[in-house]
Amino acid sequence: MDTLSNTSRDLSQADELAEQIRQRIQREQLPDGSFFMTEKQLAEQYAVSRTVVREAVSRLQALGMLEGRKRKGLLVRHPDPVRLLSHSLPSLVASPDDWREVALLRYALEVGAIELAIRQATQEQIDKLEEIVRDLEAALRADASSRQSVELDLQFHTHILAMTGSRLIAGMQQVLVQFFQIAPRDGEKANADRIIWEHRELFHAIRDRDVERARSMLRIQFRSTLGV
Repeated sequence: MDTLSNTSRDLSQADELAEQIRQRIQREQLPDGSFFMTEKQLAEQYAVSRTVVREAVSRLQALGMLEGRKRKGLLVRHPDPVRLLSHSLPSLVASPDDWREVALLRYALEVGAIELAIRQATQEQIDKLEEIVRDLEAALRADASSRQSVELDLQFHTHILAMTGSRLIAGMQQVLVQFFQIAPRDGEKANADRIIWEHRELFHAIRDRDVERARSMLRIQFRSTLGV
């Protein structure tokens, strides 16, 4: 019983220490790659055991905020949220309800970013989007359930998010796209005519720089294909 109590106390202290370290890094605005301190220094400065320090450091390493270097100590790292999501998403989705939450995240991302995508899009990007629409239409006519159709559909949406010019938005979409390539489908036979119409109308709205119409088409598209 005492062992369990000690373990529980160590884990609680580790959580607290990890939060203190995180706040300190942010407060002091330490640059990426800068030396923070050693585990021994942490134990002394915060008056905790080395076990607690190792647990706290392990949590921050998992988040990409600290990196351990032999004979150097701990270095500050600026975590990449896209990388964190790509690593954690598969383990977070274990049921249809979880999958729907990811679908909602994708929906919110695309509907929220469409205005920026339209405002930032170059003519070259719009021409590329039209090319993807044509390829998608041909693939859907041949086989609406083919892997090529799925990949072109995801390529279409990925390109729209890339048009925002934001590395973070585009990166988030790429992570979600990779997930949707392997995520379970509801088994409903794809309706080629409906999918073609939805993508064509969305493209026309983007080409015409019509934000509200584009948002409406995204809502229709996600409601019919993802159940949101």
